[in-house]
This record gives sequence, C-alpha cells and structure tokens, in this order.
Amino acid sequence: MFKKLVAAILSLVFYPLFFGCLLVFHAIQVICKNFIGKKTHKKSVDLLNFFLIRCLNVMGNRTQFINKQQIPSNVPLLFVSNHQSMFDITMIVWYMRKFSPHFISKKELGKGIPSISYNLRHGGSVLIDRNNRRQSLPALINFGKRLHANNETGVLFPEGTRSKNGTPKEFMDGGFKVLTKAIPNGYVVPLTLNNSWKLLQWGYFPVGAFNKVTLEVHPPIKIASLEVRELLEKVESQIKQAIK
Repeated sequence: MFKKLVAAILSLVFYPLFFGCLLVFHAIQVICKNFIGKKTHKKSVDLLNFFLIRCLNVMGNRTQFINKQQIPSNVPLLFVSNHQSMFDITMIVWYMRKFSPHFISKKELGKGIPSISYNLRHGGSVLIDRNNRRQSLPALINFGKRLHANNETGVLFPEGTRSKNGTPKEFMDGGFKVLTKAIPNGYVVPLTLNNSWKLLQWGYFPVGAFNKVTLEVHPPIKIASLEVRELLEKVESQIKQAIK
C-alpha cells in the first residue's frame, strides 16, 4: 500500500508532464510535417518519445535497452514483440529509432490523442479496423508492400491485445503471415519487453513506480530461411523464453 501511495503522489507530477509533452510535440509535429519535411517530423517524434521515457523516470522507473545483435540494413524488417502496455511503443520508437519503426494500430487511436494520433496518421503507420476484415486485410497487404518497396521497418504485436500481468498470450499468425509474405527478402527481429505491464498494474492511476523495464533484441532471422509456421514458432519461443 505504501508503494501505491507514493506512486499516486508521483503520478500527480507525471501526468501534467506527460500530457504537456504530448501537447507541445503535437504542435511541433504539425510544423515539421507541413513546413519543414518528413525527416524533421521523424526526429520530432523520436524526441517526443525520449521525453516520455524521462517522464517515466520521474516515477522512479528505469529503462534498459539490451542489444548485442547486428541488425541488417537496407532490407525490409519486421520487429515482432510481446505486448504489455502502451509504453511498449515509446520504448521501441526511441531505442530502435535508427530503423524508423512503423506500427499497426487500431483505428480508434487515430483520433483524439495529441501527438500520438497525429503521428499514427502521418508518420507511416497503418490504422486498421479489427472488426472489419475487408478493411484490415487490404491495409496490411498494402503496408507490407510498402515495407518491401522502401526497405522500411514494421512492428507487429502478434498477441493482438496487451498482457495485463506480463504472462504472454498466444501469438496469432494472421498479420505475421501477411507481412512476412510481403517481404520475402527481409528479416524478422524478435523483441522482448519485460516489466512494462507493471507501469499499468493499477490501471492508469496511479502509474506504476520504481520498476526496471527492459527491451531486449534477439538475433534477426531471415524470412526465406523457414516456412511461415516454423518461423513464427521460433520467434515466439525466443520472445517468450526471455520474459521474466
């Protein structure tokens, strides 16, 4: 109870800083996107996520990036990760910023959230309607084609929805099949997030405090080296074995 009380007090500082960052960088993004250019807009998004991580530090949380891998360049990449909280995206955007990762998001997030909604609409990510296969499937196919054509990086959370207690859910193969088929010359890069779920263990208030959240990169796997089902099983195994 004492830890939760302290977290509640710190959250009163966290949320004004958090939403302040979203509001300030929303304006910065609009200016960069419309008057300066795509590269500057991308840098503004990177910087936003840097400051969002600093907001987590206010709560006594620490983040650690673990990467001993050589990730190929000038080829399409698919980052595949477990999913524990909304802060997973912040971790991936900042620590993997070299690869300009693009996300698959539910369409509801495309409106109403300063900075985040704007970037989802204008930063190269794709918005899908999970309840409308006639919309979501073509959107995923086109997303994969773009990754292939431009040697870009996509991010997939194959659990679909986040795990609320850190225990991973079963990986679904739908989006994985579509995207790996679209980038046969590319690589899958498995990622494991640990303890991100603790940031929302009490819901949105208070924010979890005094946790160590890690993002670990596993060896890239050439898509053409395995059949799709075997590839997904290998990726799922690597990710889940590293969850603590």
